[in-house]
Order: sequence, then structure tokens, then C-alpha cells
Amino acid sequence: MKTNVGGIDRVLRIGGGVALLAWAALGGPAWAWIGAVPLATGLFGFCPAYPLLGISTCPLKKD
Repeated sequence: MKTNVGGIDRVLRIGGGVALLAWAALGGPAWAWIGAVPLATGLFGFCPAYPLLGISTCPLKKD
């Protein structure tokens, strides 16, 4: 797995995932447990949908 989720994208995914999971844990709707997906993709730095769509938010690496 090659990293394809950049800095700001990772922060937003982790923050949104934690917020959704907290909402679900505090009695929110059952669909809020989907917050595990953005949290995991943010922590691992890889989004499986990005290669299918040809997207990467990582900055280009200079050799």
C-alpha cells in the first residue's frame, strides 16, 4: 500500500472519524459508526478508493 492521503486530508479524516465515533458512542444514530472508515484511512494514510479514481492528496516526492 502506497500512501495516497496527504497531511490536511489525514487531519480532516481523523478528526471527522473521531467526531462521528464519539457521536455514535454517546447515543447518536447507528450510521455514525461509519466514522471508523475515515479514521482508519487517516491513520494508515491510504484510501482504497483513491487509486480507483486516480486521486492522491500526497505531495509529490522529489528524488
